[in-house]
Amino acid sequence: MIKIAPSILSADFGALAAEAEDVRAAGADWLHFDAMDGEFVPNISIGLPVLKSLRKHTDMFIDAHLMVSRPGRYAPRFCDDGADLVCIHVEADQPHEIISALKDIRARGVKTGIALKPATPGGIVLPFLEYADMVLVMTVEPGFGGQSFMADMLPKLRGVRALAEQYHPGMDIEVDGGIDERTAPLVVDSGANVLVAGSAVFGKADRAAAVSALRMASDVKA
Repeated sequence: MIKIAPSILSADFGALAAEAEDVRAAGADWLHFDAMDGEFVPNISIGLPVLKSLRKHTDMFIDAHLMVSRPGRYAPRFCDDGADLVCIHVEADQPHEIISALKDIRARGVKTGIALKPATPGGIVLPFLEYADMVLVMTVEPGFGGQSFMADMLPKLRGVRALAEQYHPGMDIEVDGGIDERTAPLVVDSGANVLVAGSAVFGKADRAAAVSALRMASDVKA
């Protein structure tokens, strides 16, 4: 089943609770929460206080994407402050530290995810699959919204799905970056089932129509 996860990076931060409720009512499945530290990526976004506050105003599944260095320092706090899934980058620390962080997340009863930058080969996920509930394949460089979709990530996406089906059948494969009605069928056809969409949802006046359009596009064979 395809899940639509609007990214609040494209929402109105002055009315974040209302924005979350709007996309929930529009039929979105998850809420994507982008945390950036200005070190792992060249941008600073939002963090723990915003998550804790937002959690009080929505019952949506919150998918926290940590674009931070040494994520093990913060991942448990994102769990405690209301994330339902915490996704960390394999490039953000040494492999044993990433595995340790994933174990810490699971110990708190929260789902785990591992994320890959565009330049990172898909095969690198293999040692982490047993500790992860989801793999996130970035289809833009992490750090900024509104970038163009990188079609050359589609073969990697297919490879990640193949590995997941071999070692962790049925796990979620998420894509983030440039997802809209045109690119949704491409990524779904390549194995993704969770679509992060920023401006393609929050940038529209009619969010229900935007979510519906993404679902309809996802049903079209690429």
